[in-house]
Amino acid sequence: MQIIENPTQYDVVIVGSGAGGGMATKILAEAGLKVAVIEAGPFFDPANPEQQTQLKWPYESPRRGAGSTRAFGEFDMAYGGWEIEGEPYNQIGNSKFDWFRSRMLGGRTNHWGRISLRFGPRDFKSKDRDGLGENWPISYEDIKPYYDKVDQLIGVFGSKEDLPNEPDGYFLPPPKPRLHELYYKKGAEKTGVKVIPSRLSILTKRINNERGVCFYCRQCSRSCSVYADFSSGSCLIFPAQKSKGQVDLYVNSMVREVTVNDQGKATGVLYINKEDRQEYRVTGKVVVLAASACSTARILLNSKSAMHPNGLGNSSGMIGHYLHDSTGTDRMAFVPEMMNRKRYNEDGVGGMHLYSPWWLDNKKLDFPRGYHIEVWGGMGMPSYGTAFNPNDLNKYLGLTVGGYGNGLREDVKKFYGSVMGMSGRGESIARYENYCEIDPTAVDEFGIPVLRFNYQWSDYERKQSRHMHDTFEEIIHNMGGIVLGEKPGADKDYGLLNPGRIIHEVGTTRMGSNPDTSVVNEFEQMHDVKNVFIADAGPFVSQADKNPTWTILALAWRTSDFIIDALKKQNI
Repeated sequence: MQIIENPTQYDVVIVGSGAGGGMATKILAEAGLKVAVIEAGPFFDPANPEQQTQLKWPYESPRRGAGSTRAFGEFDMAYGGWEIEGEPYNQIGNSKFDWFRSRMLGGRTNHWGRISLRFGPRDFKSKDRDGLGENWPISYEDIKPYYDKVDQLIGVFGSKEDLPNEPDGYFLPPPKPRLHELYYKKGAEKTGVKVIPSRLSILTKRINNERGVCFYCRQCSRSCSVYADFSSGSCLIFPAQKSKGQVDLYVNSMVREVTVNDQGKATGVLYINKEDRQEYRVTGKVVVLAASACSTARILLNSKSAMHPNGLGNSSGMIGHYLHDSTGTDRMAFVPEMMNRKRYNEDGVGGMHLYSPWWLDNKKLDFPRGYHIEVWGGMGMPSYGTAFNPNDLNKYLGLTVGGYGNGLREDVKKFYGSVMGMSGRGESIARYENYCEIDPTAVDEFGIPVLRFNYQWSDYERKQSRHMHDTFEEIIHNMGGIVLGEKPGADKDYGLLNPGRIIHEVGTTRMGSNPDTSVVNEFEQMHDVKNVFIADAGPFVSQADKNPTWTILALAWRTSDFIIDALKKQNI
C-alpha cells in the first residue's frame, strides 16, 4: 500500500484524545507548539444537536429500548465498548480480560463516572507497606502541584476532610446527599465505615465563561451539552484550539505504528484513515502516545524496526506486562422504609453525592490493598430497557405475589426508589504474569495485528472481594435494608467482575528509574527513545484504590512541561 505523506512538520504528534492526550494537547498547543492529534474515532461535541443525546426522553430511543449497539445503552456517549466489530482481541488459555475501547474524540472521558480522586502519599510507595509490587520513582509531593492545577483548571466538587491518604484539593461545593445516600450513610457509620462527600469533576459553581454549571439532569453519561462535567474534548482540546489555533485534528484515524529513522529516533506515526482506507504518515519532532494503556502497548509492540526488533522502546521486554485493573463487585438492597415515596424530582448530578474511601488497616486483614465504596440508587427517570419484578420485593414483605393491570402499576409505584446498590472498587497487585501481547495469528479489519491477553486474579483480589460483600451486607442490615441476591462464594471468585470490566486498566508501560525493569522514566519519557512519551495510564506502577483519571491528567501536565523545556533546550 502506498503511504500518503502529510507535508506538515509538527512539533508534537499526539495519539489519542482522552484524558492524557487532551491535557497534553492543551498544554503543548498553548505553549506555542504545532500539535497533531490522531484519534481512532469520529469528531464529537456534546453541544452538537446532531450528536447530543442529553435531555432526550427514553421513548426517543431508536429501538425503544429493544437492544443497543452501545455497551451502556443507546443514549450513552460511548462510541465503542468491550466488543467492536472488526476490532477483535483474543485470550490466552482461560484468561477473561474484557478490553473497553471508546472510539471518539475525547475517548472514555465522555461517559465515565467523573470520580476524580488524587492518589495519596502511601499510594506511590505501596511496596514500603506490604513488600508487594514496586514503588513509584516519584512521590506525592512531586505531583501535588499538578493535582492542584488540574483541580483549578477543570473543577472538582468535594470537601476538605484532612484524611491521611485522601489528599484534599481545591473543591467546589458538593451537592447535598439524597435520600438513598442518607440511608447508606446511616448504615455505613453504624458499621464503622467512613462516609464523605464525593469528589466528582462536575461544576456546581461557574469557573469560567466557556463552561456552564450543572443543572442536575443526572445524565452525565450522555456527556454534557453545556460542558459542566469534564470531558477531554470540551474542557481541554476545544479551548486549546480557540486560544492558539495550533491544533490539527485527524479523526477516524487508526494508528498502526510509530516510525523511526536509522538511529532509532521516532519521526512520527503511520495511520489508516477509516473512511478511505488509505495509509498516511504524519511526522513530528516528538511523539506522545495517549491511546490508553493497552492500545499504546499494542502500537509500540507493532512498531518493529532494525533498531527495535521487539517493538519500540522494548529492550527491557516489559511492554505489555504488569497489566492490572481495579477490582470490582456489586450488591443491591431493598429498603422497605423507602417504599411509597412521594413523586418528586430528586435533584443531583449523574453520579454519587457520597462515597466511602478506604477506612481500614490492611495489616490487620488477609489482603494487602484497599477499596472504596460507591453508592447508587434514587428516583432518577427510568431508562429504556430497564425494569424490575415487583414480585421479587413483595415476597420479602409477605404480600401476595402476582398480578397485572392496576395492581401491577400500584406495585411498581410502591417500590420505585426503594432499591439501592453499592459497588466496591479496589486495588489489585501489579504482577508480571498479567500481560497483553501481539497475537501472531490475528489482525483487525485494517490489517493491524491485534492483542491477546493473559490475566488472572490472585487470592489477594478474591479475599478483597469477599470482604467487600461482608461489608455490604453489614451496611445493608444496619440501614434497615434487605440484601438482594445470594452472596457469591469461591466458585464465583466472591463476585469479582472480570478484569477489564471496571475500565481502569494501567501498567503496561510502567515507570521506573531502571531501564532494565521499566519502560519510561519519571517524566513518562521512554528510556530507549528519548522523543517518545506516554501520557495515559500505561506508566502507572500501581493502581491505588482510586480512579486513575486525575492522576493521568496531572502526570500528562507534568510531562508536557518537561517536553516544552526539553524542546527549548534542544535535548530531544
